[in-house]
Amino acid sequence: MTRTQHYRISDVTQQTGLSADTLRYYEKIGLLKKVQRNASGIRLYNDADLSRLRFIQRAKLMNFSLEEIAQLLQMRENPAKVKNSVRELTQKKLEEVEQNLKTLTTLRNELTLLVNLCTGSEEGCPIIESIDETQDE
Repeated sequence: MTRTQHYRISDVTQQTGLSADTLRYYEKIGLLKKVQRNASGIRLYNDADLSRLRFIQRAKLMNFSLEEIAQLLQMRENPAKVKNSVRELTQKKLEEVEQNLKTLTTLRNELTLLVNLCTGSEEGCPIIESIDETQDE
């Protein structure tokens, strides 16, 4: 019989890089299923919990919100049946990323222009002036 490995919260924070507060929060909001506790009330995480936490971390890196991650975790239980739903959610996320890239490209261009204007300016500060103008609008 295989013995289940248990990890204390400090072990999990070390392995995942997540804070203890984050782990407790994920449990509180249901992203992490109710964690087993010993007789003293100390949380004991298992390999399935660690797998779930790594899934959450990867999904966060893909810019999924916690609400979307909750949906993905439910879908994770039976991926073959929810393939279309997962694809739709991911397509929506891709469209958001594409829009963010356009916004960031515009911002990069504006900042590059301001740096170049500042480099060529002999008096005043075009960067501050530009930000001041933006506030007035």
